[in-house]
Formats: sequence, C-alpha cells, structure tokens
Amino acid sequence: MADTHAHSVRFVRETMLPQQEPPAAERGAVKWMRQNLFSNLRNSIFTLIAIYCVYWLVTSLYPWFANGIWDAPSIRACREILEGDVGGCFAVLTERWNQLLFGFQYPSELYWRPTLAFLLLFIAIAPVLFRKVFPAQMLIFTALYPFIAYYLIWGGSILVPVMALLGFVAGYMVYARLVTQSFAMGFFGGIIAAFVVWWLTGLVGESTFLALEPVASRNMGGFMLNLMLGTVCVSLSIPFGIALALGRQSSMPIIKWICVIFIEFVRGVPLITLLFVASVVLAYFLPPGANFDLFVRVVIMITMFASAYIAEVIRGALAALPKGQYEAADSLGLDYPQAMRLIILPQALKISIPGIVNVAVGLFKDTTLVSIISMFDLVGMIRGPILASTEWNGVYWELLGFAALLFFVVCFGISKYSQWLEKELATDHR
Repeated sequence: MADTHAHSVRFVRETMLPQQEPPAAERGAVKWMRQNLFSNLRNSIFTLIAIYCVYWLVTSLYPWFANGIWDAPSIRACREILEGDVGGCFAVLTERWNQLLFGFQYPSELYWRPTLAFLLLFIAIAPVLFRKVFPAQMLIFTALYPFIAYYLIWGGSILVPVMALLGFVAGYMVYARLVTQSFAMGFFGGIIAAFVVWWLTGLVGESTFLALEPVASRNMGGFMLNLMLGTVCVSLSIPFGIALALGRQSSMPIIKWICVIFIEFVRGVPLITLLFVASVVLAYFLPPGANFDLFVRVVIMITMFASAYIAEVIRGALAALPKGQYEAADSLGLDYPQAMRLIILPQALKISIPGIVNVAVGLFKDTTLVSIISMFDLVGMIRGPILASTEWNGVYWELLGFAALLFFVVCFGISKYSQWLEKELATDHR
C-alpha cells in the first residue's frame, strides 16, 4: 500500500528548462513575409507580380538616374556629354533651383526672408499639432506668426502688420460681445471688424518706420507661392467652414439661407472659374483706379472654395453625433456657444479629421491652377520661363518629377500626421 502511494506522487521539476529560439519560420522577416506577402496562393501570386513590376521599374529607371548629368549649361550640353546614352539632364535643377523655389522675380539677395519665414512656420505650428509636447505659452508666437511672416515676405513698414494685428484684436472683441447671441453672428461680426481695421492699414502703408525692402506679390513665385497659398487658405478655410456649418444649422432663417446659398453655389462652381473671377471679373466691381492685390483676390477665392467643402464635412460630423450629446449639454445648463465649444465641436472635429485632411491635400495640389491666371507658381515656372528658354526647351521629366516630389513630400506628411492624430484622439470605448 505504501509502495502504491509512493508511485502515485507526481514528479515536480525544480529547475526551468533552457529557453529555446522559436522556429525560423515563426520569427523575424520570414514570419512577416509569410503573414503579409505569402499567406495564401492568391497573395503569393500578386506578390510575385508586384516584385516583377518593381524590378522592371527599377532596372528601367536606374540607368536614367545613374547616368544623369548635374552640371551643364543647357540641354544640348547634356546630350553632348551623354553621347547617345540614356540619362537624365538634372542640370536644369542645379541651374534653376532658385526659380523653382522662389520664382524668377523675387530678389535673390532677399531669399533669406522667405526661408526664415518657412523655418519659423514649424515653430508656430508645433504647439498646435503637438499640444501635449510643447508648452501652451508657445501659442502666443503662433498667434503672432502670420504678421511676422507677412513682414518678412512682403517687407514694407512694420506698422502694417501691427495695424492688422490690432484689427484681429478688435474682431475678437466684437466676437466675444456678439457670440452670446449667436455663434455665427459673433464670428462674422468679428471678421467684419477685423477687415475694417485691416483696410485702415492703407493709411500707414507708405510709412518707412522699421521698413524692410518691399516686394510686390507679382514678384513671388515658385514653390514658395504654392506653400503660401496652401498654408494661408487652409488656415482660413477651417474656421470659415466651421462657421458656415453652424450657420447652416442656425435657427435664424436669414443666416441659415445665406450659408446654404453660399455653400451650394460655391460647391457647384469649378475652382478654375473662381480663379478667373478673381483675376478678371473682380476688377469691374472695384472703383476706378483701385488696386486690389491679385494674391489677396486668389486667397479669397480659394478660401471660399475650400470653406464650402469643409462646411459640408463638418455638417456631416455634426449630424453623426448622437442626439444625446446635445441633450447632455442642455441638461448641464450650457448655452449654445458653450455647448458647441466644450461638447459638440470637439467630437465633431475629431470625426471630420479624414474629410478635412482630404480637402486640405486637394486644396494644396489645386494651388497649381493659379498658373492659368499668370501667377508663376512651381508649375507655372516650369511651363513658362524655364521651358520657354532656349537652354532648357525639351526638359520635361526632370522638372515635372521634381515638382511631383515636392508635392508628394508635403501631402504625404499631412496624411501621416492625420493618421497619427486620429490614433491620438481615439478615446472612445472599444
């Protein structure tokens, strides 16, 4: 009996077994390829086809890049150096880089001013894009940046951006007074007050107090013009789009129908038509001898166009919110502006991030349409002065590829940031 009991006691291991490596097929790159590239027969076939296409593309383009000429005065010199071999004439980029980036009329000795404004842009948007990383005090510089950038790029008296800043302060004061009656009324009232003071800046425009060398808008071009239009129009269209979306849902019939007519009309008109209106038609509505800067006219039209689309994106997000969110705001005793600012809009804007980014990316690419109205942006510089010159007439792939690369870098960066922001704001319960 004792012997049977002794054999029934299980063996208990006192030491751990040595750790072993997982099988080669279940770790590292082999595991990733099995899961993502060769998980089944269909995926394996498509992977092999894709590998062949990439191989063909690389082997076809490599000689063109490897034999590329980076130092030559003209396309004829490139062809003479190549002597019939396949190769790109990248010398056009080294010869005309300044025109591609800054246009052909912006003074070369002043390139440091738009370059500095571009670098300061990253400091200004850092606390907006990454609010958890950078201190909130940096938002003061963010608010001042538009006026600093104007002073650097356009030059002139420092009193002009200072007066414009005072205009926005006055606009905010009007907004704070009227927003208790209606958000849309407060917003548009603030905009009107800001533009009134901005109009008064013409009285000090000729002052030489702390003046930089002025540069006219017609002298700006290249990729700098695309960045300026994209940054300004996207920044302005988002608040205008929010106001239009809320105005369309307003209980005041006049404000509601003004917003509805504006949104439906602008969305039904191509952007190129609005640009022609900005270039030609607006001049007929101005007093004789009035000089309304073309850059400002284009900014107004592109902002109007983008605002209408963003308004519909935000309206869809507002409609997607459960009715209980509005009822919760009412139960807390919040008035309309408080409910929108604290409860409704934060949730609606989070939902509408993909749509807003889609409009922003499309808008930035559509800034190339300004070349149709004789504004020499990056595409306008390529189609106009560079290809029209006898030295580089016939160079297409190098210039258009460079333009595509610049736009891809900016649009890809915007897209990746939006994906990161969606994950950062994904606070809902799963």
